[in-house]
Amino acid sequence: MPNIKALRNLVDQQQFVALKANVQSYLSDTKDIQALPLQAMAHAQLGERANCDAALAQAVTQFDALDLDARVDLAGVYCLLARLDEAIELLEPALIEQPNHALALARLAWCRWQQGETATARELYQRSTDIAPNRLPVWSALAKLSLVEQDTLVAQKSLDSAIVQLDQAKMKLPENIFSLFRRQFNGLQLEIWVETDEIAHAEEWLTAQRELLSEGDWIVFVTGYTTLLASKSHHASAEESLREALTHYPENSALISQLAELAQLQGRTPQTIHLLRRLITLAKKANEPQVAYWVRLAHITCAHSLDEQARKAAETAIEQAEAMSESESTPASMITNLRLQAKNAMAAVESQMQNYDIAEILFNEVLEHNSNFMPALRGLGQQQMQRGQVDAAIALFERIKAIDPVSGYTSLINARQFPKDSETLEKLDKAARIPSLEGSVRSGILFQLAAAFEKRKDYDKAFAYAQEANDLNKCFLHYNPKAHRQSCARIRYAFSQSLYEHRKECGVNSILPVYVLGMPRSGTTLIEQIIASHSQIFGAGELGIIPSRIQGLKRWERHVGSGRQYPDCVDDLTPYVVEGIANEILKELQEYAADTKPQATYIVDKLPHNFENIGFIKFLFPKAKIISVRRDPRDIALSNFFTDYQAKHSGMGFAYDLETIGEQLADHNLLMHHWKQVFPGEILEINYEDLVEDTEGIARKMLDYIGVSWEPEVLAFNELDRPVKTASVWQVRQPIYKTSKAKWMRYQTHLAPLIAGTNRKLTWEPIEMITLPEPGYLTDGVTLFKSGNLDGAELSFKKMLHHNPEHAACNYMVGLVYLNKSHMDEGIELIDKALKICPWQKEWRETLINAYKATGKTEKAAALEIKSQQSSVPDEESKNPFEGLGENIDSLFSNNIADEIDERWLTGAAADLPEQNLSDK
Repeated sequence: MPNIKALRNLVDQQQFVALKANVQSYLSDTKDIQALPLQAMAHAQLGERANCDAALAQAVTQFDALDLDARVDLAGVYCLLARLDEAIELLEPALIEQPNHALALARLAWCRWQQGETATARELYQRSTDIAPNRLPVWSALAKLSLVEQDTLVAQKSLDSAIVQLDQAKMKLPENIFSLFRRQFNGLQLEIWVETDEIAHAEEWLTAQRELLSEGDWIVFVTGYTTLLASKSHHASAEESLREALTHYPENSALISQLAELAQLQGRTPQTIHLLRRLITLAKKANEPQVAYWVRLAHITCAHSLDEQARKAAETAIEQAEAMSESESTPASMITNLRLQAKNAMAAVESQMQNYDIAEILFNEVLEHNSNFMPALRGLGQQQMQRGQVDAAIALFERIKAIDPVSGYTSLINARQFPKDSETLEKLDKAARIPSLEGSVRSGILFQLAAAFEKRKDYDKAFAYAQEANDLNKCFLHYNPKAHRQSCARIRYAFSQSLYEHRKECGVNSILPVYVLGMPRSGTTLIEQIIASHSQIFGAGELGIIPSRIQGLKRWERHVGSGRQYPDCVDDLTPYVVEGIANEILKELQEYAADTKPQATYIVDKLPHNFENIGFIKFLFPKAKIISVRRDPRDIALSNFFTDYQAKHSGMGFAYDLETIGEQLADHNLLMHHWKQVFPGEILEINYEDLVEDTEGIARKMLDYIGVSWEPEVLAFNELDRPVKTASVWQVRQPIYKTSKAKWMRYQTHLAPLIAGTNRKLTWEPIEMITLPEPGYLTDGVTLFKSGNLDGAELSFKKMLHHNPEHAACNYMVGLVYLNKSHMDEGIELIDKALKICPWQKEWRETLINAYKATGKTEKAAALEIKSQQSSVPDEESKNPFEGLGENIDSLFSNNIADEIDERWLTGAAADLPEQNLSDK
């Protein structure tokens, strides 16, 4: 029988399933009330809220009989439930009684952390580790806290200490627990690499892990890594990493599911629906449950007024959930939960279709089975707001807040309707100011209050709320206006007229893509809605296709160690590569339209910030139609300033400060001036104010520019049944109204920062950029090398090195050529140079080791092998040294960069989803 100490060891080892079973047995046999908090903790960790509440209540009734350790365990339960005050009330007296109680110190550290007292939290964690250095979760927490404080050195040191302790405990821990901690620590190492911007190191580590781990274990790291990238606002990089992983495991549901979540987060509704349907298809193929995917599909289509699709998805979810039978892989609790989710999805559909009474019945049926079912509480609360039953809605949101404060406040933010009475607004204001874990959520409430007071025409108060909300959000953003201005200067330099004159053979002459772009909140959504109402034009929404391909180019340059990145590298794209990228984009665009408008001959991507990417777009598609939307910059500025972008990505970081909005407006104007000079007469500029005054005239102008005949249906754009997921979603469901013009006049006394930012002198650092007279030196050289033409390969690589002496892959390949020509010392020198530039390239390291051995430099070979074994990037199993160095070319570059470098890598195939049957048949 386990004793109380053994039960607490299970907590340290994070074995909560085992804890639940053992503590129940222990309590049955011993009636030892000291274990009651541990029972509550097990239920809390496993998400069994009702059982947790029951066990917690029992522990509280026996509180006077609990010893100090049990009270510390009870505090741990309160920590899990985010009841910080109650946890602290137990921990502080415990530490007075026993100042060196390591677990109490650690749990109080966590509480202080959540309260924002990070310095105190760090001190408490360090005291805890000094007393009990073998407690692995505390080292992990200290490392994470150090990352929050951006002290990566302490984070790495703490992680290293954790790894040492784990290795020492290896023989004492069950293998599955050792592996669990190892995975956690590897994930933390990835987090540190991302924080320190060692992206190339992280990517190469993941590549190496793919060969060592099972698919499931590797996917855990990939999805964790992409989550880290997204949390740092690197959404395009996260998406590109997921797509690259899918080239290895094209039917992995976890990868596709996260890609769908990422698309939904960024407001790409058509892409999300497309991916969810693919998940359903894959689940059918594997004979796996599809209910969860149908539920997700129901919610997203419902949220965007695709009522029939939403109803069908919800009905299918209910039908399949009811048909499920209990098994080892699908226990009864999971089936019950899925049935509740399916019924809740149908309730949401009924609510969306304004069948409020039916929806309320369904919501309440769900809550009868599980009174804490958050989606139903949130859905019913939102419906009550829509129906004007504010008190009832707030009561529901309070219930959510008691369960999960973050979701409670999110429900208030997402209600999207505001009561007009002052009392309710005061309640919302009070809710926004309650100290909690979710600072960004509180700023969201302030944004909603700003909108409410604008409706009340109390413009000064509205602006004050918006200002406060923006100031809060800026803490979570990493926007650098100087870096953005420098980036724009590099774009203009790279995409000069001379580039297109010297690369005339590049590009695909397709007219399929249409790009609607401009400053966010300039009217791009309205423009897309109008033209997408045409029978031949499909509006795909805001797509990340172009940014994703740009991230693919950056990844390639890191891979070969060129020292270049986008946009510098565009002059190295061969016509073959450009054609491959363009054709992959066309294929993806066609897939978006296939489900709803397969007859479309034009597909619109309306990502506003593509105004930065016009040069790349025209490089890929010389005949692409581009509509640039302009609007009074003051209205653009105020509209951005009052919009809660929820700090999704740093690309919108400018929108939280009027001065940086002004600077972004100036950058946009200079870029558009450049594009009009490079592509005279090829970009259609539309003024929002003209569209408002003469909708039909401007609509005719746009359709004529695209090349389609007039259809009067485009004037009924607000009745178009298609998803829209942008900050303009409510406006585009209405006919055009003129009150959106000159709104800035209401706030003109607050515009001084905007004017300062807009009028600031445009300056940037001098541009230093390598210019290649022709593309493909590396890829052409590899082709020659593989064919055995060593002289031709050497010449091609050296042409690149003439322009870019530090190009790692070309140095490496010239080194290989020299080795094959028996110029051993010269070859070794160049490979060594390449490896210093890209130390994560394990194949290069193996080649150098083998070259040392082949030339009798065994000490250098041994030293490099030791260094390789000590590297944080795992190596493959050692390969036999090659023989006949000058005779067997294949042995030299087998499994190394010469095999990896192929122009097809750049075409988009390696960064895209493979072709799939996306039907729901």
